[in-house]
Amino acid sequence: MPTAPNRRAVAVILLIPLMVTLALWAFAWPAARIAPRDLPVGVAGAAPAAQQLEQRFEQRDGAFEVHRYADEAAARAAIEDRVVYGAVVATPQGPHLLTASAASPVVSQLLREAVTASAPEGTQVEVTDVVAAPVGDPRGSALGASVLPLALAGMAAGAVVTLMGLRGARGALTLLAASALVGLAATAVTHSWLGVITGDWWTEAGVLALTVLAIGSAVAGLAALFGPRGIGLGALLMVLLGNSFSGVTSAPQLLPEPVGTIGQWLPPGAGGSLLRSVAFFDGSAAGGPLLTLSLWSALGLAAVLLARRTPQPAAPTPAEPAREPALTG
Repeated sequence: MPTAPNRRAVAVILLIPLMVTLALWAFAWPAARIAPRDLPVGVAGAAPAAQQLEQRFEQRDGAFEVHRYADEAAARAAIEDRVVYGAVVATPQGPHLLTASAASPVVSQLLREAVTASAPEGTQVEVTDVVAAPVGDPRGSALGASVLPLALAGMAAGAVVTLMGLRGARGALTLLAASALVGLAATAVTHSWLGVITGDWWTEAGVLALTVLAIGSAVAGLAALFGPRGIGLGALLMVLLGNSFSGVTSAPQLLPEPVGTIGQWLPPGAGGSLLRSVAFFDGSAAGGPLLTLSLWSALGLAAVLLARRTPQPAAPTPAEPAREPALTG
């Protein structure tokens, strides 16, 4: 009959390949299946030519979600409001492509290739980057790489609060303070030093702090509800799935369904989308991700506030020395 140490060894041997397989599935599968899926794009210009452009997009069934605009100004406004990732304007000289590399350099390149390939032979496609990515991060790689450190920071904050036995107001205040400091430090690095985000400094710091708070309070809240196992559940949701499903390095509409949607329901994906909105688009389309982060933060903090403090074992009281019987005589 196997002993307890042997059973634990077998469990570890089986658990490690399972975790590696899960990690490969979460990270490699979405990356290997990147393709447009209901990707919102715009078409503008005179009716006959614009209709032809729209039909070319619709030929790729399920790939694009086409929005029709009256003219180039309306298409530009839709890009700046984050309604569409780009637009094609029909002009007498040929198609004029409007992109927004700040929204997704990957999508901008994809639209450039698609429009160029479908244009009549010999036609020069004019391309205008309406909302360009910053000079410090033209490919968006630095912004995409920032999601994992934020997830790890939130994970660490939630785990430390749990392992130190902080509950109630003390645990909530610790999470708030740690998240605020991380937001300030991360903005100093990404905005002031690297120049990969270019919006309002304090707004960006607030977004980064809220992202860390949503992750940290979710981990601490799960641990308050389920004990130490909640930390593992939080790591699965926030680091493994949240990071790989975030779509920050490409776009949520390029990930397999429903991965892109799930990623936007989790704090890393919502935080990445909100950071793009405030850093490059003056806060356009910020409502959805802001609500997601606020709900995760509120629910996690509520669980921490309502959790009972782990009772500490009472210190043993020293035994009273036995009294000697009084002598009588």
